[in-house]
Amino acid sequence: MKTMLVLNLMPELEEDMVDYLIANPHIGGFTSYRTRGHGEHANMSLAEQVSGRRRRLQFEVILEESAVADLVGELAESVGKDILYWQQTISNLGKV
Repeated sequence: MKTMLVLNLMPELEEDMVDYLIANPHIGGFTSYRTRGHGEHANMSLAEQVSGRRRRLQFEVILEESAVADLVGELAESVGKDILYWQQTISNLGKV
């Protein structure tokens, strides 16, 4: 079964994440985009706390559900820490 793994991380980790995902044999491709994180102030700089947001990157990867645990398990060592992730079920996937 296919699932979408969403990875949300600091911009400083972008190149390491791209390298990691490209090298992963379970991943045929992925999407990335810039986003903003709002909320938990504990990990924000003073400037981020004042503005109420911090820069983040988000990656979306569609892969077999069985490969998610291994991929997530290697993230801290291969890419870095402070990576938020979640899974979303894919009910239909195709290309026209």
